Amino acid sequence: MSKATLTAVFIAFLLTSSGAKPNGKNKKPKQAVPAIECEVRAGKINLSEFIVKCPANCRETKEKVYGTGVFASISSICNAAIHSGVITNSGGKVIVMKMAGQMIYKGSFANGVRSLSLPNWRESFSVSVGKPKKGVTYPSTLVFVPSRPTTVKTGDRKDLPYSTASPVTEAVETEPSSTAAPPTTTHVTTPIITAPPITTSAKPRVTVHKVREAGVHRPETGTMIRRQPHVSSSSAPAPEEHKPPSETSHTRELLAGSNPFESGFRARGHDLTARVPELMSQGDSNCKVDIAFLMDGSWSIGKRRFMIQKDFLVEVSQVINVGVAGPMMGIIQYGDDPATEFSLKQFSSSKDLKPAISKIVQKGGLSNVGKALSYINKHFFSDANGNRGGAPNVAVVLVDGWPTDKVEEASRLARESGINIFFVTIEGPDENEKHNVMETNFVDKAVCRTNGFFSFPITSWFALRKAVQPLVKRVCDTDRLVCSKTCLNANDIAFVIDGSSSVGTGNFRTVLQFVANVTQEFEISDTDTRVGIVQYTYEQRLEFAFGQYNNKADLLNAIKRINYWSGGTSTGAAITFAADQLFSKSKPNKRKIMIVITDGRSYDDVRAPALAVHRKGVIAYSIGIAWAAQDELEYIATDPDRDHSFFVDEFDNLYKYVPKIIHNICNEFNSQPRN
Repeated sequence: MSKATLTAVFIAFLLTSSGAKPNGKNKKPKQAVPAIECEVRAGKINLSEFIVKCPANCRETKEKVYGTGVFASISSICNAAIHSGVITNSGGKVIVMKMAGQMIYKGSFANGVRSLSLPNWRESFSVSVGKPKKGVTYPSTLVFVPSRPTTVKTGDRKDLPYSTASPVTEAVETEPSSTAAPPTTTHVTTPIITAPPITTSAKPRVTVHKVREAGVHRPETGTMIRRQPHVSSSSAPAPEEHKPPSETSHTRELLAGSNPFESGFRARGHDLTARVPELMSQGDSNCKVDIAFLMDGSWSIGKRRFMIQKDFLVEVSQVINVGVAGPMMGIIQYGDDPATEFSLKQFSSSKDLKPAISKIVQKGGLSNVGKALSYINKHFFSDANGNRGGAPNVAVVLVDGWPTDKVEEASRLARESGINIFFVTIEGPDENEKHNVMETNFVDKAVCRTNGFFSFPITSWFALRKAVQPLVKRVCDTDRLVCSKTCLNANDIAFVIDGSSSVGTGNFRTVLQFVANVTQEFEISDTDTRVGIVQYTYEQRLEFAFGQYNNKADLLNAIKRINYWSGGTSTGAAITFAADQLFSKSKPNKRKIMIVITDGRSYDDVRAPALAVHRKGVIAYSIGIAWAAQDELEYIATDPDRDHSFFVDEFDNLYKYVPKIIHNICNEFNSQPRN
């Protein structure tokens, strides 16, 4: 064998023994991607960044999505990815990155998925195409959010390692229901064997997974939440003065364990009323609101008037009948800076509030109301502070004279988050003092709507007591708390359906499916959106009235059960009938919406009946099919016609207008001045 041949053999041996590939490159390890179902929400997975694989046809599941671009963690990962265009409806890989909660999430319609608007959720996420960056490896197994098991102290759970051989209980959050009920928690068992993403080209990243509980610092929002001292089994009981008078350790655990939806009619936490101890006050269930009183602690108020203010708050707390099934009350004192005296969850009865209010000590400083409104918007109405699901948020601001800072911008942001702002101004500026006011017409700029309902001008501190009963009455009038309303929960909607013989049984079922698809998008309850239906031929029939079905499932079943009538076409008479039988019974502050669906020209006049309902404030939509008359559709519809009148050539194309109608209803609602 020649010397050259021996050299070649030796080199080949070295290459083989070193494990090098013929092209000189090591094969990159393949990223294992865990598969999830369509309904899995980002908040369910306890990782800050991870990759998942979505199945096909998630769009058809209609799993809820909240937001656009940045989504609330209560959203379905897969449908958020479809909405963003990261994947199609045939599924695919998605990278999810968690981030801090947003003040508001804007809904939109994209790629066949409708996302909903939502105020102020505690955690957000974004989605991107599932191609990991060079050097980044994501977990191959997902870590699910653990709940508190009875055998392990909550304070100890956060010290568990990433990998464990024993299973933990997974807390699965559900989205806000159509009736604005709080999210619930379903417990299933899942083993945890995973680690956070590791960057191979740099120092490994370590993500600390903490159990979400009341009384911890939340770095993603910068919020520090007060909590009672943790008591281990080996330590002595906490001193009695650390415990709110009405709370046993069991009731504190129930209240601290809630995960409410943060703002307005926000979805949000466990419903405590089903399992609170009997010793806790139930409160007035006709006044289920979460109220923050902002009391003026500035030096200008003086000690005597500060005492009158405390007496006023004590009297309000007794009249309003605080309890977990009714109103809950917290107090913030403001001066130079605001500070929480006690949160919503701290006292569960009027009896316990009285001594707590009497112990409040005056802070002093200026009257910085704008800063106080920013504080409650960012920090006070939160899950950790006891904010609840079906309860509107109310802020009652007491001001001696006038604010020493500007309130317009802070109050606007608070209103947009769903907080109903009331102002009680005592001894406001006289003509000689108005030049000292930082912001003219500050009350009108701050309150929820400038119709007098949200403002209480009091001429003297000694007359403040007279405002107790009127104030309690107004804050408990949930139908008029307009800043808690959204386009999906503030309507009385009447469908006026053509049941004439030209429609036919099959097409009539298609119309009912269209009605069900539109209804599905709204939040249905007696205090949210209500739906009524009239079917007409020559005659009219009330299929069901507003409020007859107060949850979405019953309402959709009722729509399916409607029987086709058959006959002539008297659309004008049907509009008049709907006005008499439905809209005459509308609730105050409900947006009245009529959707007329017809397939032909009417035998009677539609102009006069349509004009009459327009004058009563009804927003009318007309949907014509096949032989419907265009001029009649335009008479029926509210101006502008292009936003309220639609035509399809055949019944099977009705479904195309569902997102358009929802979009127009919401766009019209959001364009109306809220102040």
